[in-house]
Amino acid sequence: MNEARDPDEMREYYDFSEGVRGKYAARYAEGVNLVRLDPDVAALFPDDAAVNEALRALAAIARRQAEAAKV
Repeated sequence: MNEARDPDEMREYYDFSEGVRGKYAARYAEGVNLVRLDPDVAALFPDDAAVNEALRALAAIARRQAEAAKV
């Protein structure tokens, strides 16, 4: 009977001889826009939608103040 393999366990050997270092690094960097929040800031927001809503509101306020300063 075969022993069940732990899916999180790495194999003893992987063949990387044909691998290309950084092959997808540029494409990955273009498609990822990740910002890490400090724990105290992250605690204020339940999810990513709340963070986006707060940032949009802040951007609108900054825009209005910049327009008012021009007058």
